[in-house]
Amino acid sequence: MASVFLFVFFFLSHLVLIYSAEEGTYSPGCPPFVCGKVGNIRFPFANDERPECGLVILYDCGDPHQMKTPKIKLERNGTLLSYDVETISRADMIQIKDPQLQSVLDSNSCESLKNWTLPSPSSPFISFQRVQGNLTLFKCNRALNIPSPTGFNRTNCSNYDIYYSPLHYNLTLAPPKCPIIQLPLNWQYKGNDLFRLLSAEILLEVHVTEDCRQCYIEGGQCKTDNKGKYYCTKVTSFVGIGVLVVIICYFLGLLSFTKIIFLWKKQTLTYQSVEAFIRNHGPLGIRRYSYSDIKKMTNTFKYKLGQGGYGGVYKGKLKDGRFVAVKVLKESKGNGEEFLNEVASISRTSHVNIVTLMGFCFEYSKRALIYEFMPNGSLEKFIYKDFSTNVDHQLAWETSYKIAVGIARGLEYLHRGCNTRILHFDIKPHNILLDENFCPKISDFGLAKICSREESIISMVGARGTIGYIAPELFCRNFGGVSHKLDVYSYGMMVLEMIGGRKNIDVSVDRTSEIYFPHWIYKRLELDEELGLQGLIIKEDEESARKMIIVSLWCIQTIPSDRPSMSKVVDMLEGSLDFLQMPPKPFLSSPPRTPVDSSTATILL
Repeated sequence: MASVFLFVFFFLSHLVLIYSAEEGTYSPGCPPFVCGKVGNIRFPFANDERPECGLVILYDCGDPHQMKTPKIKLERNGTLLSYDVETISRADMIQIKDPQLQSVLDSNSCESLKNWTLPSPSSPFISFQRVQGNLTLFKCNRALNIPSPTGFNRTNCSNYDIYYSPLHYNLTLAPPKCPIIQLPLNWQYKGNDLFRLLSAEILLEVHVTEDCRQCYIEGGQCKTDNKGKYYCTKVTSFVGIGVLVVIICYFLGLLSFTKIIFLWKKQTLTYQSVEAFIRNHGPLGIRRYSYSDIKKMTNTFKYKLGQGGYGGVYKGKLKDGRFVAVKVLKESKGNGEEFLNEVASISRTSHVNIVTLMGFCFEYSKRALIYEFMPNGSLEKFIYKDFSTNVDHQLAWETSYKIAVGIARGLEYLHRGCNTRILHFDIKPHNILLDENFCPKISDFGLAKICSREESIISMVGARGTIGYIAPELFCRNFGGVSHKLDVYSYGMMVLEMIGGRKNIDVSVDRTSEIYFPHWIYKRLELDEELGLQGLIIKEDEESARKMIIVSLWCIQTIPSDRPSMSKVVDMLEGSLDFLQMPPKPFLSSPPRTPVDSSTATILL
């Protein structure tokens, strides 16, 4: 029976090759053409008279001698808007101009400045990548009397002060409690005038999916059916051949009818849902790579950086020479939820303490996320004795303190600095990455949840997190509702582990009183005893350690309302030790009495 199947398979394969050879002569008749002042354009661009010749449609091309400015219609925040097309290069670089933003900049009115979002393409087969970056502004209410931060310029408005810096500044010096505004940067201007530093002209690199580009090269057209599934018009007959193969497999007994339906539904629905999400919600300005690109940049997954429940992380290299970390998700992650969570949440962020997502890959079951490379790896290997086998891995107290402040600032940004509030739900040392200067960056948004800023309590079907860092309200809702205070609790537990250099619960210690570190260190503070922590030599280090301990103990309070916000955490860490009050003793602990590997033990309640 197997021989019959092989004969049929090779026969159908031969038919496919013959069909491909015959169809290769087909041409849609789409030569390059002139469109207004942008000159000659070609695929993936097309004009509105021949929209079938491309994926990005230009309007108002006019007579070639008129040198008109063409238009392009793109979606932004659910609305279709018109943009001017300034230039198009042969490298698929398009420069567009936002008339609405230009009007705001021309008015020189800082009261009118608000967050600008990148428009999204109308075709599911293309993505945009911004070439120039954003300028981050801090709009501070003058009534708050916030002192001018070092290294920042200021523009006076009627009721606000706007602080900004054209240089690469340290966001830890940014003014606190000020809403963040991000607008396109005029990368050619080197001065300090705010309205000349901003630009309404946006340079985009247009990326076409490999399948679609190959389809056009071979004379076909990229299409989606009424269910959102991709197909190439040139190879529609392959569908019939594929169905025939499945039918033969069924009659040969190689596949049951129930299994065929299950596999088809599972794969189709997953692919459609993820593709629809990417098409409708982003990620904005983040490049989409093919799986073959992923294999090339990782040298076929040669150098592995780490492993988790989600899959492996590999070192890679982009064409421009930059190193990246490529997170390849396991194929068993069938419904794509964690992939969508990570792409959706992190693509909305831009902060020095949040890891940068540089690209992603989604080809059915093949999924990968491309991040900036962090030379020092995760915080985990620098704080636990099992990892810190030599003195080079021991963090100085000054460095630990700066890392704690940086993580707090990153969480503060997620909770109140974005357009929408992002709850991470999995703050732990394993998910904190360190760059070459030990600047911490929050990573792994697979369990994150996006909600509006106004939502104080959110509804959840299931709870998420890692044992040892999960707040009590996730086990028992009698303690309070689910909110951003979960991240505060996880942050407190993590910083306590940084302080103790061990898991918060450790059954290997000699005395029972030392098993749960938060209780042990609380008693030391309460009795005003020596902290007994390794490496405390100078007075400044002891003050930093005491601040970290007190703030962490506030963060792990059992009742969510007793915990501070992350903004308050930053204020306490950067303020004076003399003004910090001792918190009540935490009377509950979330971890069990047996040791747990916090890097892999993720639960869903």
